[in-house]
Amino acid sequence: MTHWIVAPIILPALVAPFVVLTARYHIGIQRVLSVAAIVALIAVAASLAWQAADGTTTLYQMSDWAAPFGIVLVADRLSTMMVLLTSVLALFVLLYAIGSGWDDRGRHFHALFQFQLMGIMGAFLTGDLFNLFVFFEVLLIASYGLMIHAGGNARLKAGVQYVLFNLIGSTLFLFALGSLYAETGTLNMADLAQRVALIGPEETVGIRVASVLLLLVFAIKAALVPLHFWLPSSYSEAPAPVAALFAIMTKVGAYAIIRVYTMVFPPELDSTAGLFDVWLLPAALVSLALGMMGVLAAKKLDRLVAFSVIGSMGMVMISISLFTPEGIAAALYYIVHSTLVGATLFLISDLVRTGRANLDLTPQPVIAGNALTAGLYFAAAIAMAGLPPLSGFLGKLLVLDAAYDSALMVWIWAIVLSSSLISILGFARAGSILFWKAHSVEAGEDRDFGVRPSALSYVAVGGLITLLAAHTILAGQVHGYTTKMAAQLFSPEPYISQVLETPGKLSKSKEGDH
Repeated sequence: MTHWIVAPIILPALVAPFVVLTARYHIGIQRVLSVAAIVALIAVAASLAWQAADGTTTLYQMSDWAAPFGIVLVADRLSTMMVLLTSVLALFVLLYAIGSGWDDRGRHFHALFQFQLMGIMGAFLTGDLFNLFVFFEVLLIASYGLMIHAGGNARLKAGVQYVLFNLIGSTLFLFALGSLYAETGTLNMADLAQRVALIGPEETVGIRVASVLLLLVFAIKAALVPLHFWLPSSYSEAPAPVAALFAIMTKVGAYAIIRVYTMVFPPELDSTAGLFDVWLLPAALVSLALGMMGVLAAKKLDRLVAFSVIGSMGMVMISISLFTPEGIAAALYYIVHSTLVGATLFLISDLVRTGRANLDLTPQPVIAGNALTAGLYFAAAIAMAGLPPLSGFLGKLLVLDAAYDSALMVWIWAIVLSSSLISILGFARAGSILFWKAHSVEAGEDRDFGVRPSALSYVAVGGLITLLAAHTILAGQVHGYTTKMAAQLFSPEPYISQVLETPGKLSKSKEGDH
């Protein structure tokens, strides 16, 4: 057992109240503390990922109570990769918030930012479904505050919609947990995996209900059609750095589906047969198509980016719903890509807003910093649309290859390729209006309008673009790692034995009684 596993949760949990209590009125001190905490978080996350790289599954028992009686945190390849991805994303998002001044437009931005990270990290590391619910609520409560940061009627309206929809998801989550506990007497994922497998075919009604409810909850988090209505307004109205951080939150839903349905409800389980190929795959295909049509139809840049996030989650879910090692490996590669490019596009939309004061897709005078912003937009649009040579193209190739043996292969290929064409048209249309047609709005008009974004803002966006380039250059190594990750997920016995057979306080006390 290593105490470092709890550090990604404890560190932001300690920094957030410290910032509120000691530096509430000193934005400079808040910025230093917040950046330092995230740099430390990256170091811890990198060390945990390095430790898990050889397939080691590491366990942390809270208060030394053994599972399934105590709360456990588990670090394996999947959870540590998601923790590292979140940490790195958070650093660049925070740098942008500081450079653009978004963090100083409302109260307690840095404290809420840290609490948000605490919830996300806990969701990735927990080995217990009830604590997954708890961490969902932590990250959602923090996200409510971040959503309405800086105020505004439109932002408040979107925030209320966001709260109500996620409260529905939380209620369904509790119903699912109640059904599972009634049937099995446990909510520890490793213990559930063993107990669910022992339930006879005539007693699976409660398990079926719980598995469907959990899938609905995670689909809400992942903004899967038809449970996506909360995302376009919420993400487009949120402050740009907040929306960029929210790019990882839809991946929490994808992560939960991968974790729970490879361990607790594996493909060979009769009680959940048909859940993925009959229900999840069609919904994922519709999500991809609808998201990219939204890209083409959007009248504002922020809503265009929000719909592209829905489309990218559709692509992730297509790969997950294949529920093969190849499909999960492709999905994990694409999760990293879509998180980085989604965050990048939200930040670029704020660069555009800074330069022209609005995000309407109508010809207007040249924006401040036009050339550099246009170059960054061009790179990010290529990545999101899936054009070569960036990682979006490679990710889609991996998904298409994984779908080759699927019964719905023709539908998958047709929708993936046609939606790629639609997204190319949508991003090209937006780019031409924002950066090319602007020059012809008024004869002889060649000077900049608006406020030029800060250098730190460009550094943050450039850093994310650099990560996308690295994800492309190292695609072979990354996909090789995600392939090992998928193999580990489809062979959960070492995870289960590590969680359930590691002695804790209860077992030690029993030994003492003898």
